[in-house]
Amino acid sequence: MAKARVGLYQTKGDTLTRTHQSCPKCGPGIFLAEHGNRRSCGKCGYSEARATGANAPKGKPAKPGA
Repeated sequence: MAKARVGLYQTKGDTLTRTHQSCPKCGPGIFLAEHGNRRSCGKCGYSEARATGANAPKGKPAKPGA
């Protein structure tokens, strides 16, 4: 069964850009799902917390079991 790819790419003229980040463990082609407070990979289970606030670091991976 084919999975929907709507919203994962954006076209502007002749260029194609990705709108979501790729999974650092699985590589290009496997996108991280965008949730309210985190990004996660449905294939390997990788997860990174989305920091909120001006001083919070961006892209900090979540601790396992948290």
